[in-house]
Amino acid sequence: MRNTLFRTKGVEQSIRDTEAPEHRLRKTLSALDLTVFGVGVVIGTGIFVLTGKVAKETAGPATALAFVVAGVVCGLAALCYAEFASTVPVAGSAYTFGYASLGEFPAWIIGWDLILELALGCSVVSVGWSGYLRSLMDTAGISMPQTLSGPSSGGAFDLLAALLVVVLTGILIAGVKLSSRVTSVIVATKVTVVLLVIGVGAFFVTGANYHPFIPPAQEVTGGSGLSAPLIQLIAGYTPSNFGVMGIFTAAAVVFFAFIGFDVVSTTAEETRNPQRDMPRGIIGSLIICTLLYVGVSIVVTGMENYRNLSTDAPLADAFKAVHHPFWAGLISFGAAVGLTSVCLILLLGQTRVFFAMSRDGLLPPAFSRVHPRFRTPYRTTILLGLIVAVVAGFTSIDVLAELVNIGTLFAFVVVALGVLLLRRNRPDLPRAFRTPLVPLVPILSVLASLWLMLNLPAETWVRFAVWMAVGVIVYACYGRVHSRLNPDVAARER
Repeated sequence: MRNTLFRTKGVEQSIRDTEAPEHRLRKTLSALDLTVFGVGVVIGTGIFVLTGKVAKETAGPATALAFVVAGVVCGLAALCYAEFASTVPVAGSAYTFGYASLGEFPAWIIGWDLILELALGCSVVSVGWSGYLRSLMDTAGISMPQTLSGPSSGGAFDLLAALLVVVLTGILIAGVKLSSRVTSVIVATKVTVVLLVIGVGAFFVTGANYHPFIPPAQEVTGGSGLSAPLIQLIAGYTPSNFGVMGIFTAAAVVFFAFIGFDVVSTTAEETRNPQRDMPRGIIGSLIICTLLYVGVSIVVTGMENYRNLSTDAPLADAFKAVHHPFWAGLISFGAAVGLTSVCLILLLGQTRVFFAMSRDGLLPPAFSRVHPRFRTPYRTTILLGLIVAVVAGFTSIDVLAELVNIGTLFAFVVVALGVLLLRRNRPDLPRAFRTPLVPLVPILSVLASLWLMLNLPAETWVRFAVWMAVGVIVYACYGRVHSRLNPDVAARER
């Protein structure tokens, strides 16, 4: 049984499977496309919302340092992702990497985790997009019927959120290159808006707002029961706001803003030169996004004292506070545009993970067929697009961010461990990019990810465990039996 659970799929076999005519994806993406995808998915609600919330409640002007800490944690994981994506250029991201190093059952668990993470992420972001668009429509004198405005606004169904997912599903079916072109336009627009915020906002910065840069520490009343952070229930440690430790508490919150750079690795199979371009796209997009986050947080805390910042729309409200409503409106427009690319790339990543699992036999094989003309996994894209559209239509934004966070951090742990195991088990593999300072960097990545996971509420761990338990049942009843590594299945294919 143990050999069954931990049977690995060789790197060479994974690459051979990508050449089968019925599964072959079109290779059209360049390093620039990958960087655009990375920036497109990371620059979203984090830069437009979290900056003010964290500055006001947790870190003050030192929010910039919290973004640096979160960026370093993601950077450690990015170095591991870069090695894997250039060594195993196959769709599926952490799922595929886990299959090549840890074994089938751990790979299934991480794939099941990624499906949840990306589906919830896309659903929640589409609901946020709908809210921004309705706000802009109200400004223009156009209003949506209450019943179609979504649960978060007291309605029954969020029509705009569902329509966004349906349209993006059509774009993904038409081809990954078209998706890249659409994303490029969107990313160019929102990065321009962000740079304008930094450039224009710098003229309204007041030095006094930076004092103190690290406000005095304030003890936080610990939660109770399942609402408390897991680290508090285990060791009695409670996070603090402000002060030096407040920076690390804030980093656990703003980590959500960085989620998505790992989605770049799901497109490895559709990249023209993955050995060269994957590391450039993953690491390049993360560096760009970290610099933009730090720049925005420095400007917004300099424009308005951190105690007075808005937690709903801090950037826009900061410009309103200095009597410049035009720039506030432009920021709202940039936020709405920016969230479109976030939804597109999260949906793209989810379909590629599902496609890879289907091709390996762990999910029904019908979902690994590609469109004869567009060379995209159209059945998977249609299925997941419809599911996400329905979830988005009936979902209100609440505590789902924590569940997305824990799923991403879990993927980071798996990839870092996978780098160590594959270095030991397959030292002969050609590696276009090698994670530096192995085993130090992967070990630090695991420890940093686990630390942030421990700062999440215990109830988030419970929800995560329930989803994983369902995944174990599905694997036991279907995946283990139909896996292409199952000797009986392999014999039939021969």
